[in-house]
Amino acid sequence: MIEDRIRCFGEGDPLMAAYHDEEWGVPVHDDRLLFEHLILDCFQAGLSWRVILNKRKNFRRAFNGFHAKKIAGYSEEDIERLLSSVGIVRNRLKIEATIDNAKAFLNIQDSFNSFDEYIWRFTDFRTLKGRGAICWEEVPTSSPESEAMAEDLKGRGFKFVGTTICYAFMQAVGMVDDHLIGCFRFRQSSSRVLKA
Repeated sequence: MIEDRIRCFGEGDPLMAAYHDEEWGVPVHDDRLLFEHLILDCFQAGLSWRVILNKRKNFRRAFNGFHAKKIAGYSEEDIERLLSSVGIVRNRLKIEATIDNAKAFLNIQDSFNSFDEYIWRFTDFRTLKGRGAICWEEVPTSSPESEAMAEDLKGRGFKFVGTTICYAFMQAVGMVDDHLIGCFRFRQSSSRVLKA
């Protein structure tokens, strides 16, 4: 992280700056990481990303490194353990949704060979460039692709996957590049071809 860079977000916050510089908008094709991002975006609903990012290590410990097979087998005892874990967001509905989402995730892996193969088809296996916004008010919170993704995920049994959550997920895993025009990452990404 270089301090004189102009960023979309994260100024004055080393954790958020590192996330911006190294992760946000970088294409992800690892199933476990895709699952982690989707679950963390589900937990973000109604909260700021900064809250979730600050708790990410605790989430990883509490949810067995986001290994879907383990989470899919969680019992009521595991739910109670998570509800008493002070390091995460303790919301019963979101915890139960995570278990359901793990089961749905495994079904998608069985049907499509990988979650990566399934999820990236919503952007035709490429990174969609944002419209080149100069401020956050110009950045959309959903798109036709995130609407299609949300509808399909819900049809496959996923919960907490509305179009806004799906769009945030798409931004996080590099399916959409929404870095602002003045951001150093916008200049980097605009000079390369973004393909899966």
